[in-house]
Amino acid sequence: MATLADARSVEAAVLELKQLLGSRASDAAAIRDHHSHGESYHPPALPDVVCLPHTTDEVASILRVSAAHQIPVVPFGAGTSLEGHVHAVRGGITIDLREMKTILRIGVEDLDATVQAGVTRVQLNKALGETGLMFSVDPGADATMGGMASTRAAGTTTVRYGTMRENVLGLTVVLADGRVIRTGSRARKSAAGYDLTRLFVGAEGTLGVIADVTVRLHPVPEAVAAAVCAFDSMAGAVATVVALIQLGIPVARLELLDEVQMDAVNRYSKTDYPVAPTLLFEFHSDSRPHVEEQAQAVEALATEHGGHRFEWETRLEDRERLWLARHQAMYAALALRPGARAWTTDVCVPISRLAECITETHADNAGAPFPIALVGHAGDGNFHLNYLIDPSSQAEIDHARRINDRLVMRALAMGGTCTGEHGIGYGKMKFLELEHGPAAVEVMRALKRALDPDNRMNPGKMVLI
Repeated sequence: MATLADARSVEAAVLELKQLLGSRASDAAAIRDHHSHGESYHPPALPDVVCLPHTTDEVASILRVSAAHQIPVVPFGAGTSLEGHVHAVRGGITIDLREMKTILRIGVEDLDATVQAGVTRVQLNKALGETGLMFSVDPGADATMGGMASTRAAGTTTVRYGTMRENVLGLTVVLADGRVIRTGSRARKSAAGYDLTRLFVGAEGTLGVIADVTVRLHPVPEAVAAAVCAFDSMAGAVATVVALIQLGIPVARLELLDEVQMDAVNRYSKTDYPVAPTLLFEFHSDSRPHVEEQAQAVEALATEHGGHRFEWETRLEDRERLWLARHQAMYAALALRPGARAWTTDVCVPISRLAECITETHADNAGAPFPIALVGHAGDGNFHLNYLIDPSSQAEIDHARRINDRLVMRALAMGGTCTGEHGIGYGKMKFLELEHGPAAVEVMRALKRALDPDNRMNPGKMVLI
């Protein structure tokens, strides 16, 4: 895999990094291979060296070595991304931030926390412990906070608490030349200058390396209930979603699974849910009666639209079992076809077009030579497909690419987006101009050139320059 520098420059940079970090800079084959991919179908791409810094100053030093030798840099978190974000497509330095795992501050009174980029969402929530607070964004995987900020992550709780865009208050970012900047503040609002925080949230490591993150926290709800309901049809399930959103019934989670995915869940998690389109709900409130009222209102709506076997639980262990099955959806789907790889894709459309988009997508997928499972954050209009392909079959890969392209074009035609939360990486770059137009993409390129004139920051991703 070609790099931006010649072999002699790479060798010199590796030597300098080893002097800087000792054993925390490695060009061992096994370590490079581990950092050559995320969880996507995209072919692996090896970095030349992997660095594991402990501090922002060490990240800055690595970036200065990169600048001196013109070596690309790829930030790496937990490696759970799905559109090739962490693949070193031009070689260079992978900066693995998982050893930057210090929780720097928890502000109980201000409902915020500052953590190093390698802290995971589970680690943060464990540290919150008895504070009565929680970090809300839940993409399923135990991703790092830096990675979640970098990809503008969302997940099952977005319908109530928002994405990383709404929950990041500020960042410490190391720029391509090694300068360190701090964006945002702990204030709840600011009108001071450009919103640099939002510029780096979702930039996928193409503008700088996120070293620490200040996030918004939320009170742990006093009363929580989870529910599951099967439907006679996908149209009925989506109609229920549209109705409860339009009526303003508050839900904390609202997930949609099709019959293929429910069959996979039953097999993998040893459950016995109906093999039918299914909605999973979670309700949060400050009182149990209010939670019960929400659940009853949703049950009535579901029944009107062909829902049956509406079951809800308030015990923690029952709720955790339900959501564990949801979070294991990808692994459950993979178990339907041993040896398969998951080509995982997502789109997001206006809620009013969700039923139409899913119905047309199901029809388009009929007859595919591989299983396809659907899961979605229905309250956001965002859904995912897992194409369970044989990675050795070019015919299956080509078929998956064709139906994925049609899925994205369908979503764009409905006023949606090519990705609700997976991001662009290099897997969806070709759709960016179709969605935003050439002038807007050229503005993105101008920002990239201004902050990364040498094109060393995660090159080959998001926009090409």
